[in-house]
Amino acid sequence: MDCPSSVEVCCDPKDIINPPKPTSPPRPKGCGYRNGNGVGFRIVSLVDHEAEFGEFPWMIAVYQREPFGGNPRSGKEVDYLCGGALIHPKVVVTVAHCVKNKKVQLTVRAGEWDTQTDKELYPQQDRDVASVTIHPQYYSGGYHNDIALLFLEDPVELAPHINVVCLPPQDTVVDDARCFSSGWGKDVFGKEGRRQVILKKIDLPMMPRGQCQENLRRTRLGSHFKLHQSFVCAGGEKGKDTCTGDGGGPLACPIQGYHERYFQVGIVAWGVGCGDYNVPGVYVHVAHFRKWIDEQLI
Repeated sequence: MDCPSSVEVCCDPKDIINPPKPTSPPRPKGCGYRNGNGVGFRIVSLVDHEAEFGEFPWMIAVYQREPFGGNPRSGKEVDYLCGGALIHPKVVVTVAHCVKNKKVQLTVRAGEWDTQTDKELYPQQDRDVASVTIHPQYYSGGYHNDIALLFLEDPVELAPHINVVCLPPQDTVVDDARCFSSGWGKDVFGKEGRRQVILKKIDLPMMPRGQCQENLRRTRLGSHFKLHQSFVCAGGEKGKDTCTGDGGGPLACPIQGYHERYFQVGIVAWGVGCGDYNVPGVYVHVAHFRKWIDEQLI
């Protein structure tokens, strides 16, 4: 018997039993721990690049609410805007171009996985955004310094499927690592692309700045393109890339010396096409802004 939800199994009436209440498994204390086998259950029929439930507990979905009765803080979320990452129970980091000049109420959702159901083992948590801080040197013409912090009205409660990601020290350079990007963006670029229902993950190699700039100069950007210092690059493997709608999502790399512990190296910013060979995706260089982030959290 087919079931409408990815987290349910349909049974004959005689086989139905009351499920046990979920118990919180022990989890490492601290930021950045990925749940590689999921939380509470493991999906054995996942499509390529689909994440397990709770695999990236720092993943955030950013929504806007349509005003009702002229009040921008009323209404319900109607439109997914972009991804983000939880860096503090009351702070989400995302790209500035997603949230700048938004006149509607912004809401973030932690613990999201399958966007078409709310029947996951552990509940989602929605929080309204109280204020938005855009980097003062953000330049929309080239997406330079494309970073923003969302300060929430109430803190997110950390749980087995919800946790903060670690941040790298100022100006950390990660060139030789395979990292994970996650989001609900389209599977391919253009009108043919379909937005993902279940959170997807892509493992990507970091690409050194020099090589990234050289590769991007072979695209429509031209031979005079210069990669701004506020960016890092990852990808370049055929068919594996972040695409439209993934903007704001985290690029998390493993921390050496730890098992399944990650820090956020990048934020999905922009790219040329999607999944083309030798064409990397471009990400906000989080470590370049570590000092600025810390100053905003004081």
